[in-house]
Amino acid sequence: MTSIRVITDLEEGGRVWERTMPGDHISDLWDVRMCFQSRYNRPVHFIVAETGGRISGFLPLSRIPEKRLYGYFPGEVWDGKTWLEQNRVIADDPAILDAMLASLRGRTGRFHLRYLLPATAASAREETVDEIGYLFMPPQFDYDMENYFQSFSHKSAKRIRKEVAAIEGNGIRYRFDDPADFDLMIRLNRERYGEDSYFTDDRFTESFRDLMHLLIDRGWFRMTAIEIDGDPAAVDLGCVYNGEYTLLAGGTNGRFPGIAKVINLHHMRRACEDRMDRVDFLCGNFSWKTMFHLSPRPLYVLSNLTPPVAEPARPSVMRTSAMPDPAVVVRGVNA
Repeated sequence: MTSIRVITDLEEGGRVWERTMPGDHISDLWDVRMCFQSRYNRPVHFIVAETGGRISGFLPLSRIPEKRLYGYFPGEVWDGKTWLEQNRVIADDPAILDAMLASLRGRTGRFHLRYLLPATAASAREETVDEIGYLFMPPQFDYDMENYFQSFSHKSAKRIRKEVAAIEGNGIRYRFDDPADFDLMIRLNRERYGEDSYFTDDRFTESFRDLMHLLIDRGWFRMTAIEIDGDPAAVDLGCVYNGEYTLLAGGTNGRFPGIAKVINLHHMRRACEDRMDRVDFLCGNFSWKTMFHLSPRPLYVLSNLTPPVAEPARPSVMRTSAMPDPAVVVRGVNA
């Protein structure tokens, strides 16, 4: 028999999280989530299903009071939308997922869970695509950028190479892994996107600062800055974890058109040199991602709002076909 209980104590919830989440991606890690929880301080509402004395389902939620609904932990929002991607719901089978969701019934039972990894069990609900994430897969090209460019038409490859070479010929200089570039990244992002920048919210900015320090401590930190003729042109914050290079945030200088192509190709080239499994450029509907032949990966939304439609594509904090990871992990079926 399956029982359902709710954890509202953060420390207890953390222990269950670390026992249950697979830890495949950077966003699976409790310490990463806590960088945001410590700034947003949402009330936790972790739903746990137990069958025969073991955990058979886990749905980690946060109460978002200003929206009067539950979001995926830690409920870090900007303009009412959460940001962290590759979220998971753990359930042995669809019936357990239904039971966990049913426990949210009532006036306070509204939930909207975004950026779920491709589902293997969506219960009786129709899957709704939230946004599209984009991946670059170095093994597909034998870790060779020349092989990658062969996937383009000759005309397209020539155009991209010419545009990048023109920018790189203007006194370009790279700087790597300098934490002092964090504030420069924030400034460039705010100047470029104005009120549409996530970094207009100090909670978000400081969450990312905490995340940067965590990445430095763990040896996963990647910061890439570009200057052109001594002027800042672009800064990206990324991390390397479990063979995956994730670009987390960034900023570009509008005075240098095309600089995003330069820094993103740099990331791809470096991933090939370091023989990484993949590069995650996250969600965001920007034309360069499809132009660069990145592999799309849909992320899903699970919601009881009416209608449960996908959110508009988010503005960029920074400026993918892979084998899908399950959002709802059904043990014994897809294990």
